[in-house]
Amino acid sequence: MRAVIQRVSEASVTVDNNITGAIGNGLMILVGIEDADNSEDIQWLSSKIVNLRVFNDEHGVMNVSIKDSGGDILLISQFTLHAATKKGNRPSYIKASKPDIAIPLYEKMINQLENDLGKKIYTGIFGADMKVRLLNDGPVTIFIDTKNKE
Repeated sequence: MRAVIQRVSEASVTVDNNITGAIGNGLMILVGIEDADNSEDIQWLSSKIVNLRVFNDEHGVMNVSIKDSGGDILLISQFTLHAATKKGNRPSYIKASKPDIAIPLYEKMINQLENDLGKKIYTGIFGADMKVRLLNDGPVTIFIDTKNKE
């Protein structure tokens, strides 16, 4: 499972001209799922996200987590995070899971984040043509791959 985590002042996702998820201060997260992902990956990644200290403390040092800041999370499925670009100029997405595998894992990730954060997680719509807007704060952008835990 791969995630691009961005600290934002605001973020939203729109599908068919309807906003499906919007947040103020918090984290906008793109998540890509592959067939090898499992419940352990979900638990590890969720814990890492909610405890990641990327918000400023009273001294302006990134020392506060989303959990402690009270911010929100906008989670968006993003199969293109598994793009293979070694050969040619057209990315291959062969490592990205098909919907029958990815949707249940995506839903488990939503539930795990809600449990770990203690509140609702905002989302896009899996597989939809989404328009994402965000104001990256910092900018702070972090990439995590659960296959590189150690």
